[in-house]
Amino acid sequence: MPHVLVAGKLHPKGRALLDTAPGVTVRYIDEISEESYSPYISEADALLIRTQPLSARTIAQGGRLRIVSRHGVGYDAVDVDALSAQGIALAVCGDVNSYSVAEHACMMILAASKRAVRADGSVRIGPWGWRNSLESQDLRGRNLLILGFGRIGQHTATMMGGFGMTIRAFDPYLASQGWPAGQVACAANLSEALAWADVISVSAPKGARPLIGAAEFEQMKPGVVVVNTARGGIMDEAALIDALRSGKVGAAGLDVFETEPLPETHPLRDFTQVILSPHIAGVTEGASERMAIGSAQNILDFFSGTISPDLVVNGNALHHVQET
Repeated sequence: MPHVLVAGKLHPKGRALLDTAPGVTVRYIDEISEESYSPYISEADALLIRTQPLSARTIAQGGRLRIVSRHGVGYDAVDVDALSAQGIALAVCGDVNSYSVAEHACMMILAASKRAVRADGSVRIGPWGWRNSLESQDLRGRNLLILGFGRIGQHTATMMGGFGMTIRAFDPYLASQGWPAGQVACAANLSEALAWADVISVSAPKGARPLIGAAEFEQMKPGVVVVNTARGGIMDEAALIDALRSGKVGAAGLDVFETEPLPETHPLRDFTQVILSPHIAGVTEGASERMAIGSAQNILDFFSGTISPDLVVNGNALHHVQET
């Protein structure tokens, strides 16, 4: 009888799936921290985890653990090597929130370009005459560069194409594997692409160093709009702050940060031309339901032997579990 530990608040549809599964017991820990669920890891055969870390120290305490199911598609906070060393499979959801994130990226492109925060403030606080500063920008005919052209980047391109933007994307991996068919051109050179863009939207995975730092900001047009809905740290925040202060970056939309929650004294809070949101791009009501169902179903499918190998990050661990 598998026992499931759920770390983090789960949508009722996901809870119902686990609660009604024959022969399955569940413990729910709603608090979002590793310390809140780690005392119960030793009794769990499966762990369903949201955004909190899963360290090697906690994994070592999970003597019965056979599968970890991520409530989403990313796993930056999970020690995959430690899981693999113990023969524990790590599963992620399928395409449950790419449209949600793309919609949020488009919202931020629009809000930043139109200076939504300043426009709102001019009505609520004043002055009404702010409108005459002509800060609000048209998007039709302007150049959009998308960094990272996976599902989210491609959806963003389709949506923003409806606004009449000229769109290019930079993705070295896709460029080497075969560029998707469509109207979006492949930007082969990042420096040239940054200098070409009026708006830049980041949908790339996080690497060992920031993709956008001081040198990259220097290559951009004055007054460029930048949006990041991918991961904190992809864009160097100190360099972004300098670029905002100098006017090199005219406006920005940020859903992710190097430190989350964003500290109360963080300088990014002071810029009224910056749209901020609390890492919520993929956390819509619909996406949360789909992620809850997907992550719960992965656990049930694992124990029934029907989980899709495409959803298992460390396939060798899955193979090891099946053999034993």
